[in-house]
Amino acid sequence: MTRKLKISLKQHNFKTVQSTILHRKAEKWFPVIEPLLRLYGIPDDFKYIPLVESGLCEGTSPKGARGLWQFMPGTARTYGLKVGHGVDERLNLRRSTIAACKYIKELYGEFNSWTLAAAAYNNGSIKLERAINKQNEDNYFRMSLNRETGSYVYKLIAMKAIIQQPKKYGYSDYFAMTPPSSLLNFN
Repeated sequence: MTRKLKISLKQHNFKTVQSTILHRKAEKWFPVIEPLLRLYGIPDDFKYIPLVESGLCEGTSPKGARGLWQFMPGTARTYGLKVGHGVDERLNLRRSTIAACKYIKELYGEFNSWTLAAAAYNNGSIKLERAINKQNEDNYFRMSLNRETGSYVYKLIAMKAIIQQPKKYGYSDYFAMTPPSSLLNFN
């Protein structure tokens, strides 16, 4: 296991986070996100982006990104969302997920790599393309990227591990409070 992955797992384990909120939100929202990802031919693991981006909260970042998928206003409009004049479709789970799918598909088309598409979702395709050209490297795991983007895919991997194996990461209280029949099956 790499150092970055260990750090991400530690940052999100129950001892640090002390919350089952992410599990509950995943249980509620993944059934909406998963079929849309399938419809657009996007790997299921991209459903973890909203957990990493926003913790499945509909807040606004200091830079102006908003909603579960944390779209900036201009990017949201580019992918068909209405933003402005009292309307903000970035807060609509279904519409924003469709916009995210279109964006992710476009990023995949540009980089021909799902891993790089995820990194570009975080950092923007222009910045990632510059890093690839400057380093003459197109393998995310061998690239030197800014702190946030350099740990982004590891955060996605950690979030998947924690959601799929909550007991392993200290979320045993979650199972005590939640009937097994209502737990998601991620296999």
